[in-house]
This record gives sequence, structure tokens and C-alpha cells, in this order.
Amino acid sequence: MRGNNPIRKPLDHDGTALEIKSIFATLQGEGPYAGWPAVFVRLGGCNLACAFCDTDFEGYASQPLEAIVAQVKKLAEGKRQLVVITGGEPLRQNIAPLCEALLAGGFKVQIETNGTLFRPLPEAVDIICSPKNTGQGYFPIRADLLPRIQAFKFIISKHDALYDHVAEIGQSTYPIPVYVQPMDEYDEARNAQNRAHALALAQTHGYRLSLQTHKLLGIE
Repeated sequence: MRGNNPIRKPLDHDGTALEIKSIFATLQGEGPYAGWPAVFVRLGGCNLACAFCDTDFEGYASQPLEAIVAQVKKLAEGKRQLVVITGGEPLRQNIAPLCEALLAGGFKVQIETNGTLFRPLPEAVDIICSPKNTGQGYFPIRADLLPRIQAFKFIISKHDALYDHVAEIGQSTYPIPVYVQPMDEYDEARNAQNRAHALALAQTHGYRLSLQTHKLLGIE
């Protein structure tokens, strides 16, 4: 949305219906499960507005839980074990019933969050946190969320002092693996510099490099 989205507040509901932008079959392109065939459930709305955001999560509609699960199963076709719940910000909504239904259906469930919101989720859900910078430093990661995070994914830019490094935001306490992912600035020269900078950070500090494989392949 490139920071042009409305800032949406968290919703208080029972999770029997969710605001959905899209549900689609693809490969997970980023982070710990890069390369896994997956079904993505993209929820609408976000509680932040980041200038570099490369995702459209507005124009969503409410769908009942049963319909969401049925669509995931149809798209999975028995070949996709991973379901990625993303956004927007998925923890803006009560996704616990969705996670429970998907786990009961035999799926592996991963969510990606910015770390500023928390809702209790089943223990089997993998939580990936992509922290965001306020301009005064990174948003603090919720203390109740931090112990549940499987990995941090830091967006890296050679050209933006807010995103040219990996900050300590609690990942060393547990410890939590750190992935560095070059920011897509929609300019190949700048993107090449971002990739080189992320690679250098990974090699210098022992971080793991995450590339947006889906963009390299030209898929959603």
C-alpha cells in the first residue's frame, strides 16, 4: 500500500467471520518456509501505514469462517500442507478459531505479524514477526507475544537509516532466529544495493538471508 492505507483499529469479534482480502494458492516466498507450496489467507486492514509496504490489503469483504476453511481446503488439493495467514495485520482480527479449524484439518499454520498486537493462539501456530520502525526506533514487541515468535524478519534498505540495520528488540533473550530481507524499492539499482547490504549483514552477524522468491518467479 506504500503507506497510503487507512490505519485500522483492532476488531473485537468472535472470529466466526473475518475481513478477507484474498485467498490463493502459491509458494511461500519468504522466511523459514520459503519454497513451500502454500495457501495464503490475506486478511484486510492494518494498524500501521508503512511507506515501503508492497501489499494491497484494502478492498476486503467479510466471509464466514466455514467458507474460508472450505476455500483453503479446495485450493490445497491435498498437496499444500502450509497455510499462511497474513495481511495487513492478521492479529487485528480474532483469528484463533480459523487457526484451530486449520490445525484440526491437518494443516501447518504460519502467521506474519508486525509485533504490536497480541491475541492468544494455539501453541502449534508458527508466528513470524516483521517489526516496523516508528521513525523514533522500532515499535516495541509485545511482551506477551515475544516468547511465541519463531523468527524475526527485518526489512533492510541501504538507503533508509531506519531500516539499514537489525535492532535488538528482544530476539536475543530467547534466542530467536533473525532473517534479513532486502526492501523492494521498485528500482533495480537500489534493490541491488539493498540485496548486497542484506547479504553483508547476514555474513557479518550470522543472520539468515530471505529473498522474495515469489517476486523472482513472478507469482503472487
